[in-house]
Amino acid sequence: MDTQNSSVRPHARSRNDGENHPSRGTRANTRSGGVIHDNSRHTSRFTVIGNHLAQHAELSLLAIGLAVHIQSLPGGALIDIRTLAARFPEGKTRIAAALRELEAHGYLRRTCERTSSGRVVTRTVSCNQPGRSGAASSAADAREPTPRSRRPARREGEPPRRALPAVPQPAYPAPDLLRSAVEVLSGLRRGDPRLLLSATEVEHLAPAVAAWLERDLPPSAVHHALTVGLPPEPLHRPAALLAHRLAAQLPPVPPSTPFSAPAAPDAVRHPLRNCETCDRAFRAPAPGHCRDCRPEPPGPYPAG
Repeated sequence: MDTQNSSVRPHARSRNDGENHPSRGTRANTRSGGVIHDNSRHTSRFTVIGNHLAQHAELSLLAIGLAVHIQSLPGGALIDIRTLAARFPEGKTRIAAALRELEAHGYLRRTCERTSSGRVVTRTVSCNQPGRSGAASSAADAREPTPRSRRPARREGEPPRRALPAVPQPAYPAPDLLRSAVEVLSGLRRGDPRLLLSATEVEHLAPAVAAWLERDLPPSAVHHALTVGLPPEPLHRPAALLAHRLAAQLPPVPPSTPFSAPAAPDAVRHPLRNCETCDRAFRAPAPGHCRDCRPEPPGPYPAG
């Protein structure tokens, strides 16, 4: 009764055995000596991190860890250099360098914007998948609120449309600045139905409106400058008329402080930068340090 049937083939071992998949168990892999994963499923308080970040070939280990920490924070949490340096032992210099790495590879977007009180603040956006967001670039940010209306296709025998005149460009095309410019252009038709613009025309004119807003003008002032004194007859090319006004009536660049001398006609208004030490916004031709964090030059005589 207890004699085994010798003609039965032996059972094949399961491919899901722990020896074939050492990452699913705790048994040591004596042949390779590699890492062994003892994984448990998370049910609360976890953050999903892509392997494109965790195994990034160009980011430093500090930048990868800092990106993981930032992605795990709730919305509205402070991630400026001073706050991160108080939380971690690496110091401001190394943390600032890691933030620049993440910004260069698209995991962070930092833009400077002016509040209603006139103060310049830095807005930081964390991207868990660079390039997948609809606001991956300034142009994409500007196109999001644009109207969907398009001009009808050119009919047969109709002469080709002329290109719009060139328009001024902002010194620092921040996404929020371009978004405000698009809102100004999209609102012109509410005051005058003749100023209905296509999405292509809005995209062409938005940088010029941003150049006006960059000169500390409120959107209402730009709206008034574009709509006041329009001719009563029909406007055949409203976008060309607006482009001419934006270029011909561009206001001068305001001085940075009330006590500064007037700017020269050919003076360059440098874009806003983030200080590599304190993360404060300042204007400069290249990245670096603000006036308070810039090292003092050596004096002509030794101390004492």
